Amino acid sequence: MNWNQIEGNWEHFKGKVQAKWGKLTGDDLDVIAGNRQQLAGKIQERYGTAQDEVEREIDDWLTRH
Repeated sequence: MNWNQIEGNWEHFKGKVQAKWGKLTGDDLDVIAGNRQQLAGKIQERYGTAQDEVEREIDDWLTRH
């Protein structure tokens, strides 16, 4: 799966994103609106994780969905 598919079906994937990164709120997910950079930024903000680690986590999650 590629990010364009996630972005195009964001409403479908919001629950899966929140299941993976539970600290993200519904409001966070509405703001992110399928934008990968916004997602990475919110994960960094909520979890205090380094950008390269967040990108790796997103890539890993993307390969599984």
